[in-house]
Amino acid sequence: MNPNLISQVGQIGTGAAFILFPLIFIFAFAVHPGLMRPRLLQPEEIIRRARRNKLLQLAHSLVLLSTALLIVMAIHFMKILSQGSADWVGLIGAVLAVLGAILLAADKGALCLTMSALDTVPEEKFSAMMPGLLAMFSKKGWMILLWGMLLLPVGFAIQAVGLLKANALPSWQSILFLIGVLLVGTPDGMEIINLSASILMATAMIPYGIHLIAIAF
Repeated sequence: MNPNLISQVGQIGTGAAFILFPLIFIFAFAVHPGLMRPRLLQPEEIIRRARRNKLLQLAHSLVLLSTALLIVMAIHFMKILSQGSADWVGLIGAVLAVLGAILLAADKGALCLTMSALDTVPEEKFSAMMPGLLAMFSKKGWMILLWGMLLLPVGFAIQAVGLLKANALPSWQSILFLIGVLLVGTPDGMEIINLSASILMATAMIPYGIHLIAIAF
């Protein structure tokens, strides 16, 4: 196969990742109930909110699938930063972001896909499962590892600082991306903040994704 064609397809795919990821996040946070009534939710409230909410479960499934796009982005930024003095920043940020993305996928799989399966269970049986569900959503036992998904915004924040210092992207894009990744990990119940963060990231990254696709041709 033509190496140039492979490179071109890879470039287009990378550009698409930068376009799709923030759009998925915007949709996912926008469909959360109580968006305009922000407050921190307790585990049982999170469980009840997800119960038989097909749109919310679709959003969580899309976020799970989008973790592949996040890994593509982290590796792309690492490659950009490897060309200058911020190479270690790019590498460290990528390692943290990729690990965080894997754990984000684990979180959505363990907690969100589980809830979609339990929608097939009658209410009385579901209520009997509540102690176990509370243990899961409170991240008891080895579920505590899911807090590692916070490494995702930390890793991207490190890379954003590197991009800013290296002038690898226009400053406004790096700054908006940095602010967005720092806010996107806001806890459940405060999704209006996550949504705002996703809009900031979309403003920064969609033009960059379009640019990557354009220069592939």
